[in-house]
Amino acid sequence: MGCLKNVIRAIILTLAIAGFFSLGGKDLVSGLLKDYFNPSQDVMLERAKKVGDFSKINDEFELEKAAGIMGYNAVVAEHKASGQKMFVIDSKDKTILTAEDIKSPNVEEKLQNAMKKVKYQAFSVEDLKVTKHGTMYSYGNVVPYAKFEAKVKKLPVGDIGGVVSVAKTSDGQSRLLISANEKNKYSQLISEEFFKKIK
Repeated sequence: MGCLKNVIRAIILTLAIAGFFSLGGKDLVSGLLKDYFNPSQDVMLERAKKVGDFSKINDEFELEKAAGIMGYNAVVAEHKASGQKMFVIDSKDKTILTAEDIKSPNVEEKLQNAMKKVKYQAFSVEDLKVTKHGTMYSYGNVVPYAKFEAKVKKLPVGDIGGVVSVAKTSDGQSRLLISANEKNKYSQLISEEFFKKIK
């Protein structure tokens, strides 16, 4: 008797699922999954608001991710033509780097210590060298940056070039800014164009 009950339940469930899909359920489910895994830029901009206002960035940039990464709220963007990546990280109460760290003469040591704080198992950075200090514009202020070169292990990229900076929001919170690309493809102009549009 119990076995017959289970067979009847299975038949009813199968018919219910078949009915759902025949009434357009497949399109509904695939649309929901697509929106969840590949959200539109409008959805990404809404999610990114926790980290900053990205609504003024140019069409040449695409927000790829706005979510928790390694325990921090972060936004990941890409320059479509070059593949250069930009990261904006809200470290909340867990300060990774400060503007003073970026300006300090021992910034390489500070960067090495920061990388230890946010160890990421998928790759590791070695032979990090700071090649230049400067300033750029982000979150409505002039912010210091350190330009760097490094070797990346466990990724097919190899040598990378980039910039790291720290900006303050209007309410005094810190944002870690990182932009990187393959060493011979990195562009400081692309980094500055992206970061200056964030408020």
